[in-house]
Amino acid sequence: QVELVESGGGSVQSGGSLRLSCAASGYTISEYCVGWFRQVPGKEREGVAYRDQGGTIRYLFSEKGRFSISQDNAKNTLYLQMNNLTPEDTAMYYCAADPDYIASGRPYCTFELSGQGTAVTVSS
Repeated sequence: QVELVESGGGSVQSGGSLRLSCAASGYTISEYCVGWFRQVPGKEREGVAYRDQGGTIRYLFSEKGRFSISQDNAKNTLYLQMNNLTPEDTAMYYCAADPDYIASGRPYCTFELSGQGTAVTVSS
């Protein structure tokens, strides 16, 4: 069974940093179709930092330079380092992937598999 489990969220003050982790089981985190998304109640999920189907890292425009994505293949874990956080970064953060991308023949990732999320709250 494929599972993604996020951790590392919490409450920080504006300007602070957090590192989120996403541990994968039943699936080997690859160099494509994996990343981080966030959602605020009443709004659509948005991609924060993710690897697309070609392996290119895409960042949400406003986060580029403050957020970075990395992975530890030995631990099969994906990370999101978030620096200089602002209250606008308050959201539920999800790790998501498309483990079946290659087998499916889809032209693009769907990121349908995600964990339960980890909450990030930034106070001013």
